[in-house]
Amino acid sequence: QGSHVTLLDADPQGSALDWAQRRLQSGQERLYGVFGLARDSLHQEAPQIALQADFVVIDGPPRVAALARSALLAADLVLIPTRPSPHDLRAVGSTVDIAQETGRPFAFAVTQAKPTARLTVQAVAALSVHGAVAPSIVHDRVDYAASMVDGRTVRETDPRGRSAEEMK
Repeated sequence: QGSHVTLLDADPQGSALDWAQRRLQSGQERLYGVFGLARDSLHQEAPQIALQADFVVIDGPPRVAALARSALLAADLVLIPTRPSPHDLRAVGSTVDIAQETGRPFAFAVTQAKPTARLTVQAVAALSVHGAVAPSIVHDRVDYAASMVDGRTVRETDPRGRSAEEMK
């Protein structure tokens, strides 16, 4: 609340930019400054955009080391979203390596977790060996996908729901 947040969409899939456009088309208030960037221009354009923001969120494709390095060099804190699956836990290592190489502080955010899965607890334990883990786990719930239909957030679609509480 009261902070200026900018979302940079550097992922070729363009899902963050699509979300923002759907939000505006459905008549919702603009919440974020949203910019679509080509991966090769991130290191040139992001610093100027970031100067106008309190927080910058960069949505990039997984496993693109050059993009991750550029993003991490501009970051004060790197939040690494990680699904609790063996494949995702193995893949996160390259991002952690880059964060450590650049000297940037980082933390993990467990996302898309199944509410009663033992694997979630195991993932939190495994991640905590390598760094801080956010205290709130983002579970795999239908209302996250449903809120994206018209560009809203779960805090707007169901302010008292479990997903809204996780985001809070």
